[in-house]
Amino acid sequence: MNVVILAAGMGKRMQSALPKVLHPLAGKPLLSHVVDTARALSPSTLCVIYGHGGETVPEAMRADDLVFARQEPQLGTGHAVMQALPHLRDDVPTLVLYGDVPLTSGQSLRQLLDSAGGNKLAILTVELEDPTGYGRILRRDGRIVGIVEQKDADEQQRAIREVNTGIMVAPTPQLRKWLAGLSNDNAQKEYYLTDIVACAVADDVPVVAAQPAAVWETLGVNSKVQLAELERIHQRNIAVRLLEQGVTLADPARIDVRGSLSAGRDVSIDVNCVFEGTVELGDGASIGAHCVIRNARIAAGAKIQPFCHIEDAVVGPQSVIGPYARLRPGTELGEDVHIGNFVEVKNSKVDAHSKANHLAYVGDADVGSRVNIGAGTITCNYDGANKFRTVIEDDAFIGSDTQLVAPVRVGKGATLGAGTTLTKDAPEGKLTVSRARQTTIEGWTRPVKQKKS
Repeated sequence: MNVVILAAGMGKRMQSALPKVLHPLAGKPLLSHVVDTARALSPSTLCVIYGHGGETVPEAMRADDLVFARQEPQLGTGHAVMQALPHLRDDVPTLVLYGDVPLTSGQSLRQLLDSAGGNKLAILTVELEDPTGYGRILRRDGRIVGIVEQKDADEQQRAIREVNTGIMVAPTPQLRKWLAGLSNDNAQKEYYLTDIVACAVADDVPVVAAQPAAVWETLGVNSKVQLAELERIHQRNIAVRLLEQGVTLADPARIDVRGSLSAGRDVSIDVNCVFEGTVELGDGASIGAHCVIRNARIAAGAKIQPFCHIEDAVVGPQSVIGPYARLRPGTELGEDVHIGNFVEVKNSKVDAHSKANHLAYVGDADVGSRVNIGAGTITCNYDGANKFRTVIEDDAFIGSDTQLVAPVRVGKGATLGAGTTLTKDAPEGKLTVSRARQTTIEGWTRPVKQKKS
């Protein structure tokens, strides 16, 4: 099939220089949601109609399977679809979607396509308690005979609750013919795509309807208020799916998933956590409140305490992280690793049972098993131009307030005394200390502030 996505609108009510369809929902543009849904239908042609914002939309969305057609000037939905005609195949039907309607499910679209078959005009419709602003579906003896827009409807027509969502499927050769015959003789002086319904009726082409599973699948975005409302609907749907999979959510209304979150059995997630990119939570993992986790794998039984930031990292089984810890890209933690409060780990591998419980920076390091890293310890991995690695072997003990000036190696079982600045390798099994001798100066008195005259 052909898929045409209308994404040319200005979106004045968004009060933004960014084209409406590029505003994010769950961390990705509205238009991306629609494109991803369309891709799942395996279309032969996927055409995006753009306009407002110039080349911003095609530049943001460029992909090998997308073609773009510019609508300039913007003279209505019918005129928008006209711009796609050079790209459409006649031997398959054409599905029209909207770049600001992000939550339509593939299942509802397949149902619509099935209703259309190969020779019908099929419209996705819904019944609303308050249909204000929507085009009303006109029926005669139960059959669809037209659509009238809100501004052109009379009082009786405005009482109709079945409305047009704008999403429709049409046989492509007939679509070309109907578009060519459209008129802009209406209140908006625009070419309405909905007018092809009357054309289909005149040509004895059956017009049928299908309904989505939920009304929210058809809701569009015209303002930041509506965007926020759809965000909550989307996040609630994600939360429900997680709950049905057995995940414990402290409050389903306070979770944000901006990507893909997969979870094993007996996972618990506290309030106000944000998951971005691809995140995997193993069996029994627990996530404390106010954590931000991006592109990470949290293994079985790991405990992430509140206020942690984890990005592009792997946390091993039974490890304990935080509170207030930061795992930066390239971090790989083994089993039962403890990374405590105000500890930052970057591009480092930390093996099983090692600990950095507070106030430390471990960057560009390879840390063995059963290593203890004391408070205030840092790896000095950057000389202002280049990065170097620090190696700490198994069973080493790093005293508090130690600086390891890379490249440097701490041998197996070595101990570094508190306050050491290590610039040379520390031999295994021995105590290495680098600090000035403590001295007490007899007779010294603290200076006294002189009074001003």
